[in-house]
Amino acid sequence: MISALVTLIIYLLVLGLLYWLVIYVVDAVPIPDPPNRIIKIALMVIMVLIVVVLLLNLIGVGTGLDLPKLR
Repeated sequence: MISALVTLIIYLLVLGLLYWLVIYVVDAVPIPDPPNRIIKIALMVIMVLIVVVLLLNLIGVGTGLDLPKLR
């Protein structure tokens, strides 16, 4: 159980760093407003889906990722 939670925290930290990096690059490159906003929204949707898959895998639902189970 502890290893599953530690693994989940590591995954969330890596996802957070990737999210920050992409947002930083999108803000640093002069992209006009509509595509800039679309990129940020799409990135947030992808991150939320990844977190949902990680949490589903943590409770035992088969999602295809190899994360340790809580059982």
